Formats: sequence, structure tokens, C-alpha cells
Amino acid sequence: MTPTNILLLIGGYFLLLLLISYFTGKNDSNLDFFKAGKKSPWYLVAFGMVGASLSGVTFISVPGWVDTSQFSYMQVVFGYFIGYLITAYVLLPIYYKQNVTSIYEYLDERFGFVSYKVGAISFFISRVLGAAFRLFLVAIVLQQFVFDELGIPFEITVIISVLLIWIYTFRGGIKTIVWTDTLQTLFMLISVGLSIYFILEKLDWTFAEFLASDELSKYSKTIFIDDFLAKNHLVKSFLGGMFITICMTGLDQDMMQKNLTCSTLKDAQKNMLSFSVVLVITTFVFMLLGVLLFIYAGQNGIGLPLMDGNPKSDLLFPQIALKSDLGIGVAITFMLGLIAAAYSSADSALTSLTTSFCVDFLGIEKKPEADQKRIRKSTHVGMSVLLILVVIAFKHILDTNVIDGLLQVASYTYGPLLGLFSFGILTKYQIKDKYVWLVALLSVVLIYGLGKIPSEHIGNYIFGYELLPLNGLLTFFGLWLIRHKNEISN
Repeated sequence: MTPTNILLLIGGYFLLLLLISYFTGKNDSNLDFFKAGKKSPWYLVAFGMVGASLSGVTFISVPGWVDTSQFSYMQVVFGYFIGYLITAYVLLPIYYKQNVTSIYEYLDERFGFVSYKVGAISFFISRVLGAAFRLFLVAIVLQQFVFDELGIPFEITVIISVLLIWIYTFRGGIKTIVWTDTLQTLFMLISVGLSIYFILEKLDWTFAEFLASDELSKYSKTIFIDDFLAKNHLVKSFLGGMFITICMTGLDQDMMQKNLTCSTLKDAQKNMLSFSVVLVITTFVFMLLGVLLFIYAGQNGIGLPLMDGNPKSDLLFPQIALKSDLGIGVAITFMLGLIAAAYSSADSALTSLTTSFCVDFLGIEKKPEADQKRIRKSTHVGMSVLLILVVIAFKHILDTNVIDGLLQVASYTYGPLLGLFSFGILTKYQIKDKYVWLVALLSVVLIYGLGKIPSEHIGNYIFGYELLPLNGLLTFFGLWLIRHKNEISN
């Protein structure tokens, strides 16, 4: 597939998104931008959240991870499922009861101004880095297979990617995204299904023969319980996955903003439960695709693509889809799936960052009504520029598999949120609000230092995603130390 054909495909895809944006953004109000008028059908939100949760990271990075990690990632995904149940039945009722625009408004009412800002800042840093990870992945693929051949530098690729997102979200915001995410999820799932079909056809296998093959058994070990010291042990992965979901969905303005567009709590809970089941199944299918990619690459002498002279497993799927002899069908479905997966998470991230900054930092709801729309639009531009700068920086500093890097960052940045919300929900104590920032900062620093200790210094123990609950526990303990011992909240 030539770079010109890929650009034409991308152009056609975005024309479709702009058409959706035109109809959903006619009102151009802050209520629609932030809450979609609280009229979103729950089943649309649920289906669209699949694409937003999987993103380009799952679409490319999970299949590329199979060779070194086998199916160990499914241990994390099983933990995700329990995390979604906790989100649906513990956190969503709180948000609906308080009728919040930003979920961090809960911390303001529960503890005070400083806690509110610490929560908002933790989300802001987490979401900027998370969105940048996702955008970085799609940008390096476009760069490797399209823009390098056209002589266009990486920085311009990133600017174009973010500009396209800004164009179709700047009016309708979350109302537009609820609908575009539905379309993007559909494209992504069709792409994965067709990719599996075409590769199986090339390998002369039926799907049943593939599932029974010796080749699959070499990659498909799922449960790892032999070595507790290892990073991928079942207990560590499961607990890490559970807390990652609680934090990256339940305590994340990006994901919760979609849920809060449903008209009732019951609809939001139906959305969360149905979405979680589909997500587990879909992730498993992605891992099967990863096995097929490595089998096909091995049979056809295809090595891992190089980026800056280093092998990059994240690029194996695009390498096979766009450069092998699988045909134009695989190339087209791959590009549609990649674009859909990448932008279904990046567009909502941009909108949620705009929402959080407007509500949590600028206090937009307290500004004169005549100024609110102008503030929202200028903030949307500012968030776009910030994402561009962070994605460009990642090219020079990122040296790990993207999904592994994303989950590692979450272990550090979401810990204070986990500790704050847990303390607020599980205890009735008030705290010395002015010291909360110090507790959060010390927790992150200590956990970061713990994660950097060489394994040989701690009995060959390798820290994994359990750093996130440890981070939350440390924050919880710090809040306990600064509580008002005789003052209980109602």
C-alpha cells in the first residue's frame, strides 16, 4: 500500500468524522461539550468505550508483546474486570449523587481545596502522559510507513495528528466523541477480525486448526505462578490490573466523563458491565492475533522492524499488514483499525483534559457566562499544543514496549488519586487539607525510588504493577497521619 493511498484513506476517514462532528456540534454549548446534555444512550457509550480503552496501544502493542510475555497480559485483564465491578457499584453512585462535571469535585466537598487540586493535578499529569503514549504509537507507525517516504519529519506528523483531532472535537466535545467512538470501535473490531481471517487464509488454517496447533501452544501460557519474585506472577498482575482499572477508569475524568453523559446511574452501570465483558473478550482476540503475526513472520523470514536502529515489536503488525504479501485488504483494514483505535482514545483524552482544566483549574462555571465558551475553546487549543510537545519528547526518551511503559507510568501517577478516594470512601475522618500535597508528593517519590531498586538488592524480586496499590496504600497511610483525630465527616 503506497503512502499516497494511505493518506487518501486517512483523509476519507476524517471526512466521515467531521460529518458526525457537524451534526453533533451544532449546539456548540459548554453543557454539550462537557456532559453531552446527559442524554447519551448507555449502549452507545459502552460500545464506544471499548475502543477508547483498547486504543492504538492495544491494537499494536499487545500483539507485539506476545513473543516475550506470551499471554501473561490476560492476568492483568482478569484484574481489570473486577476493577470495573468496583467502579460500577462504588464510584459511579458517588458521582451521580453529587452530579459532578469533574469527578475531582468530590475531593473538594470531602476534604477541601488542596485535596481537590492534588487530585486534579494527578489526573492531569496521568492523562497527558497516557494520551501522549497513545498518540506516539500511531505517530511512529505513520512516520515509519508513510511520512518518511514523503520526506516529512516526525514533528510535522505529530502536529497533523493532533490538529485533525482538534478539528472534529472543538465544537461538540464529549457529545461528538460518544458517537465517533462508536464508529471507531466498530472499525477497530472489524479490522482485527479481517486481519485474523486473511492471515489464517495465507497460513492455510481454519480458526479451529489454529486453536489446536502446536504453534499456538508455544505462545499461549496464561497463568504464571511459579516465581513470585517475577514481574508477571498471577497475584501481582491480577491485583495490579484491578487497581489500574479502578484508577485509569473509575478515578479518571476521561473515562468517567463518558459514563456521566448517561441520563441515570442505572444506565451508566449497565454501560460499565457490558463494556467490561466485551473488553476481556476483545483483548484475548488481540493476543491471538499477536500469535498469528509471529507465526507468519517466522514462516516468511520477517524480522522485527527497526526504529532508530533498534528492533521494535510494536511495529510488527504494521510491517506485516502494509509491507507483506497479504494483500490490499489487510492493508486497508489495518490502517482503518489503527486510526480508529488511536484516535478513539486520543480525542476523548483531549476533551477530558480541556474539561478538567476548565473546571478544576480555571473554575469556568464561576466565570461570567459570556466568557465561558471563549475560555473553553482557548483551553482546547492549549491542551492540543501540550500533547504535541509531549509526544515529540517521547520519541527521544521512550525505550520500552508502549503498553508496558503506559502501565508503569500509571503506577506512579495514579497512586495519590487511589489513596485520596479510598480514604474519603472508607473512612469518615477529615484531614489537614493543607498538607495533602506533601503526602502525595512523598508517596510518588518513595514508590518511584522503590521501583528503581535493582532486583539483586531485594532478593531478585522484580516490581510490577503492584506498585500502583502500594502507592495508593502509602498515600492512604500518609492521610491517616494528618487526619483530625476527633473530627468526623457526616
